[in-house]
Amino acid sequence: MAESISKGYFPSQVVSDSEKIGLDYGLKVAKAIEAEWFKRDSGTNRFYNNQNEFHKLRLYARGEQSIQKYKDELSINGDLSYLNLDWKPVPIIPKFVDIVVNGMAERTYDIKAYSQDPYGMSKRTEYMESVMRDIETQELIKFAQDSLGINLQENPPEKLPDSEEELSLHMQLSYKQEVELAEEQAITTILNGNKFEETRKRLFYDLTTIGIACVKDKFTTAEGIKVEYVDPANIVYSYTENPYFEDIYYIGEVKTIPINELKKEFPNLDEEQLLKIKKQPNQKSNFRYTTASTNDNNDNNTVEVLYFNYKTYMNEVYKVKDTMSGGSKVILRDDTFDPPIQEMVGQFEKIERSLEVLYEGALVLGTDKLLKWEMSKNMMRPKSDYTKVKMNYNLVAPRMYKGKIESLVKRITGFADMIQLTHLKIQQVLSRMVPDGIYLDADGLAEIDLGNGTNYNPQEALNMFFQTGSVIGRSFTSEGDMNPGKIPIQEITSGNGGGKIPVLIQNYNYYMQMIRDTTGLNEARDGSTPDSRALVGVQKLAAANSNTATRHILNSGLYLTAELAESISLRISDILEYSPTKEAFIQKIGGHNVGTLEDIASLHLYDFGIFLDISPDEEEKSLLENNIQVALGQQMIDLEDAIDLRNIKNVKLANQLLKVRRKKKRERDELLQQKNIETQANANAQAQKIAAEAEVQKNQALMQSTMQLEEAKMMLNQKKMQQEAIIKKDLMNHEFMINMRLKNMELNIGKQKETNKEDRKDERTRIQASQQSELIDQRNNNKAPKKFESMGNDSLGNLGNLGSFDPR
Repeated sequence: MAESISKGYFPSQVVSDSEKIGLDYGLKVAKAIEAEWFKRDSGTNRFYNNQNEFHKLRLYARGEQSIQKYKDELSINGDLSYLNLDWKPVPIIPKFVDIVVNGMAERTYDIKAYSQDPYGMSKRTEYMESVMRDIETQELIKFAQDSLGINLQENPPEKLPDSEEELSLHMQLSYKQEVELAEEQAITTILNGNKFEETRKRLFYDLTTIGIACVKDKFTTAEGIKVEYVDPANIVYSYTENPYFEDIYYIGEVKTIPINELKKEFPNLDEEQLLKIKKQPNQKSNFRYTTASTNDNNDNNTVEVLYFNYKTYMNEVYKVKDTMSGGSKVILRDDTFDPPIQEMVGQFEKIERSLEVLYEGALVLGTDKLLKWEMSKNMMRPKSDYTKVKMNYNLVAPRMYKGKIESLVKRITGFADMIQLTHLKIQQVLSRMVPDGIYLDADGLAEIDLGNGTNYNPQEALNMFFQTGSVIGRSFTSEGDMNPGKIPIQEITSGNGGGKIPVLIQNYNYYMQMIRDTTGLNEARDGSTPDSRALVGVQKLAAANSNTATRHILNSGLYLTAELAESISLRISDILEYSPTKEAFIQKIGGHNVGTLEDIASLHLYDFGIFLDISPDEEEKSLLENNIQVALGQQMIDLEDAIDLRNIKNVKLANQLLKVRRKKKRERDELLQQKNIETQANANAQAQKIAAEAEVQKNQALMQSTMQLEEAKMMLNQKKMQQEAIIKKDLMNHEFMINMRLKNMELNIGKQKETNKEDRKDERTRIQASQQSELIDQRNNNKAPKKFESMGNDSLGNLGNLGSFDPR
């Protein structure tokens, strides 16, 4: 339907460029967009339907949906006078929306710029070739360094990969050109300056709630590059079935602009025109102009303005003329240039190509006043294909089919309504429940006689029952008949709602489970009712499966971020090449790093591919961490390697690096083991050598000590012999003197004997008898005379025993 309307109202694009630039053509385009989106069809229109639907879904996401439907369910012919219920909706859906949005907003990412222009590619190729040369000529480089003292290394040896596989990882993880770093810094600074993180959360909220999100980028000389959130309820676009809106040819948004702001934006409007604009909207009966911002706003000083981009094409025509000197001259012409064929032969020729162009327009809705229609001044063209142009808006609706958009909240609104009705039914049952009571048979009490003179009246009976729980009754009456009221007090148990509430609670839990089954947000995702018997790993796996169910929302948000970063990259090139605010922009971006100023100034010469390096989710982290723990447990990697692996956001690259680090660790361990063996062998040989040298030294020392001992013994023996000779000499002298004295004594004795013989010659006779007896006694006791001459003591052979010289 939308496609047929579009074909019926939009002007043909097969017209000249001069006609397209005219205001009449722009007005036709604007009125065609207005007719497609704002023309009433059976009391409504496409724009109002979208707004109404998105508004309803957002109310559900906030837990503020209309309660009229619930009143219609419970009322009888519109009568609610017998119901006194709390109609406030149960906020079930907001919980699931917050789980999805907050979980995705926590996923961090890094913006990566890849230089894909010929200069950047050639520079990257030269670096890889230089690294390969260093890898392949390591022996030659070492020989030149050791022998000639010449360093042929082109790259630092500590950063040199060991193989082609490691080189591939190095190029993906570590290698960055200066211009790439400058581009990443510029994009990040612009996003941070526009507080894109807050806008990103709103985009995730829209994707979860209404199933579509939109963000806009623009450039102004006063503010530079601006990133703005766009409410999808206020946008218009051409019919498409592409979830990424890649084939749309127009897009716009409706803004509620105060008259004073309109005057500042379009200063050429006079008071008469402003007054006319103010009075004209909403006068046409077959059109309806209402935005979300004006539903509750009765301000008459605002108007609805449609800002739109319109994509078409233009013909770029050149006249190539041959000059007299043999050269060629190229002259730019308009697309109406169409010379006769006979004039082209031998004189000049026509060259043309078609380029996509973007027109910007602004229409006051409900009027024929076209405020702006011009070719966009800062069209974003990918440098890889200058014939293409990018629009200022980036949209995504991941679950769109035939133009119809589905969202996560839209899936569960029916179940949320049933939960609300169940909650109201529970209130209704509770309101009709009465407390348990007491049945008292007064006639039965009248037949009772306590026998102590006291009266057993109903009050006394109730007091006894409530205080003691005892009841007095009679089986027979006073006449002896059977007493029907023999138990005068009985407890009445109310059964109102007793069996309904468990059924309603079961029904409530059923629809809650239906919401979980429909969205994929299980209990493990929010941790509301974790199973105490389930292992932690099982619960993490369940949470990971829940993340998989909402992965399309995360991917859509990342798509918008990447597209926005690419648009900013193209705008940076335009600013640095064409804008008069170039120097101010460079100073603003390069203020954090003065070294990148020169690189930023040359960014417009490069063409970058932009991609996001997103942090892994819990499942991917768990798998990577398990691999790291296994490798650490088996000592296949070091702790430093584990730290580096955890800092890599790309799990695939992290696993590849893990394999490389394991291989290098194994090689290092083998080399270390070989060195240890060699070191041990050298140590053993050295120890044996040292032991042998020590043994030789020991033997030498022992021999030397033995020789010294022998010399000492010889010297001691010599001294002993000298001392013994001296002693022997003295002893011999002493012996000689003693012998001389003894000889003298013998001589004296002999002389004395002779003298005595001569003197006593006369007495011999007289004493002959006495002498004779003396001689007999002398013979009996005669001993040889003691000789004092040493016998055997003149030998010097035994000096160790001097005991023979001791006094006797």
